[in-house]
Amino acid sequence: MAAPHAVDGVEGSSSETGLTLSDSSTCDVKRPQFGTRILTDPRQVFQHNAWDNVEWTGEQEAAAKKKVLENSLPLPPEKQEEYDSRANEYWNGFYTIHENRFFKDRHWLFTEFPELAPQCSLNHESHPGASGAVESQQNSQDREQSGEHAALSHTDGDFPGSSATYRILEVGCGVGNTVFPILKTNNDPGLFVYCCDFSSTAVELVKSNPEYDPGRCYAFVHDLSDVEANYPIPDGTLDVIVLIFVLSALHPKKMQASISRLARLLKPGGVMLLRDYGRYDMAQLRFKKGRCLSENFYVRGDGTQVYFFTQDELHELFTQAKLEKVQNLVDRRLQVNRGKQLTMYRVWIQCKYRQAPGFAIGPDKRFGAGVD
Repeated sequence: MAAPHAVDGVEGSSSETGLTLSDSSTCDVKRPQFGTRILTDPRQVFQHNAWDNVEWTGEQEAAAKKKVLENSLPLPPEKQEEYDSRANEYWNGFYTIHENRFFKDRHWLFTEFPELAPQCSLNHESHPGASGAVESQQNSQDREQSGEHAALSHTDGDFPGSSATYRILEVGCGVGNTVFPILKTNNDPGLFVYCCDFSSTAVELVKSNPEYDPGRCYAFVHDLSDVEANYPIPDGTLDVIVLIFVLSALHPKKMQASISRLARLLKPGGVMLLRDYGRYDMAQLRFKKGRCLSENFYVRGDGTQVYFFTQDELHELFTQAKLEKVQNLVDRRLQVNRGKQLTMYRVWIQCKYRQAPGFAIGPDKRFGAGVD
């Protein structure tokens, strides 16, 4: 369940990050550090495809607020309920049409989130203000020592991946544009990757991909907003949970319970990684009247829904789930279409929040029985 507007320069296009994407599966690929391409001379704006850390003028921000206010009249409650109740149908329809042709693999993730491939962290500089690379390197060394004789398959045992020493879950995996780069890049023999999506069509596309390896990966259908539904993973066993442009697809009233439920899956010191739409992103400003469901929450033409966050809103969601802040930053990007001489202002928010080292769960919640 990933954001479906790559055609507008939104998530899924290589221009999202300003990075050159590569099909390399090794750790030796040097990727440029985010936040280093700064536009100092407006006359040079069309010299590159993207510029980092673009400051908005007061006039720009006022115009954005005005645009959002003009389109803020919500649809009738019965229409809102219809879109929410048929969300699965809309996402299945999206993947039935586009299959695996819509998004590009997100190799940039290893620059921003070295936790996904800790053994590569020395070669991937992270965003200014990011932390955790040193910890990730040490954790990788510890895992190599404890799991150097681990078998390639971790499917035997009480649950898929039970013998793994490093477990990653991606929620809202779509057709695998995060999962497969992780499997290619992270060669830790103790790695096991779980991935789930609301759309059964998307999950089937992941499983039918030639790169899908049941010995290292387990894909399953799951509704993030259904906090009563069990995960096939015990609580307190995940090292990393990844949410890339997926939380924004939930109804705002369902977000807190969903994040709190996910947080229980993390082991002490485990991290939750998020990248999602920020307030006044170009995609929000492009919505026309008749598309607003509630404040900063919209429905696209294909029936899928999207919310636009502030840093404070996300901080509240994570801290209410008893997670500790590692990173919470706004990525303001100016993307450029040099052929058409167009400029597009993107706003994304990137977060890392960690489970407290002393976190413990009761034995009755090891497999997700009940909610807090």
